[in-house]
Amino acid sequence: MPRRPGGTFNAASTADIAFLLLIFFLVTTTMDVDTGLARKLPPIVQGPEDVSSVIKERNVFVVLVNAKDQLLVEGKPMNIYNLREEAKEFIANPLDKEDLPEKTMKDIPFFGQTAVSKGIISLQNDRGTSYEMYIKVQNELAAAYNELRNELSQRKFGKKYDDLIKEQADAIADIYPQIISEAEPKNIGGK
Repeated sequence: MPRRPGGTFNAASTADIAFLLLIFFLVTTTMDVDTGLARKLPPIVQGPEDVSSVIKERNVFVVLVNAKDQLLVEGKPMNIYNLREEAKEFIANPLDKEDLPEKTMKDIPFFGQTAVSKGIISLQNDRGTSYEMYIKVQNELAAAYNELRNELSQRKFGKKYDDLIKEQADAIADIYPQIISEAEPKNIGGK
């Protein structure tokens, strides 16, 4: 760095040092990044045989949220605090009710031939739905899947779902796949 006679730094070198310090702190500082909601996207449709499949009404759990943050679940008004249990009942269909989702047999590691639900949760929000309510509904639906997975994990392996090895967790996720279809928001009433 250039020095003035007598060993002092000139103004230009002081600015250079300040600039270098600024760059150093910018590079070494971490910033929080909003990651959004973790959702698995549906697979790409490969051919006409995939398009021709029709989803039966009994396999779809319809959740509507209007502009006043009111829930309409399966055509009936519902409190947010009841959504999780209703979703769990739909997803698991433990009594094989005719009005709840069908099941198909699949070979699942650790479980053998196991009945897996064909259920899909369909979520539709109004454009006026508050962000807070949107997140509450998302949390309740995700919690329904998490609780079912934890319950099955405890019964089969004697530990929490999050504590399982990858292969065990994948097997349970195959039995309770988190399938939430989210349509583009539109005006569905309640203004």
